[in-house]
Amino acid sequence: MADCDPRHATESDLFAALYDRLPDRFLVGPHREYLAADLAGNVLDLGAGTGAMVPYIDDVADGDLEYHAIEPDPKMRRRAARKADTADLQVHLRDARGESLPYADDSFDVVLSSLVFCTIPDFDAALAEVARVLRPGGELRFLEHVRNDGWRARAQDALTPLWSRAAGGCQLNRETIARFVADDAFEVLEVERANVGVFPATPIVRGRLRRRQPTDRSLLSSLTSN
Repeated sequence: MADCDPRHATESDLFAALYDRLPDRFLVGPHREYLAADLAGNVLDLGAGTGAMVPYIDDVADGDLEYHAIEPDPKMRRRAARKADTADLQVHLRDARGESLPYADDSFDVVLSSLVFCTIPDFDAALAEVARVLRPGGELRFLEHVRNDGWRARAQDALTPLWSRAAGGCQLNRETIARFVADDAFEVLEVERANVGVFPATPIVRGRLRRRQPTDRSLLSSLTSN
């Protein structure tokens, strides 16, 4: 079941349709299960796409889970809403971007990012927003493809301009995990390579970050300034 905010945006019908026809469960199903495992409390799906996470969240949801999702592309959002309508779980689906989340500080226990940060134009602003809406001690759980090594990385660099235009702004060569790990708002709980994917959108990496307690961040700031 979905409540859907129908504000407008513009993207390609064709890309949304093709994306929804990928064998997602076969390709990354176990890794989406990893993202959904033991979820509780308030959860935000950062970039729901066509609703790929909805059935996984629905499988684990209980009365203590409240599921919110954002998706700026109206074609994808409509498909996500249709999937949500077949779920038992109430899905609060909104038109919003990662760089400007329409939620109060410390609103969520978990933020999910599944193949999302490659498409967000302002990476740093979006990550700062995730830190803002996560409560201290809350988790960012991610499944992201990242820049490869050697000749594959050079090939990604060459392909990215064309790929980005065809694939909703996706950046093949974004060093997402390195930027996650370097952000002092978070501590690393787990990072591991997922042996899935097809070049050029490989490697795919999954993991969990924890939002630092304010005292932890203050201590880290004082240590780095001395």
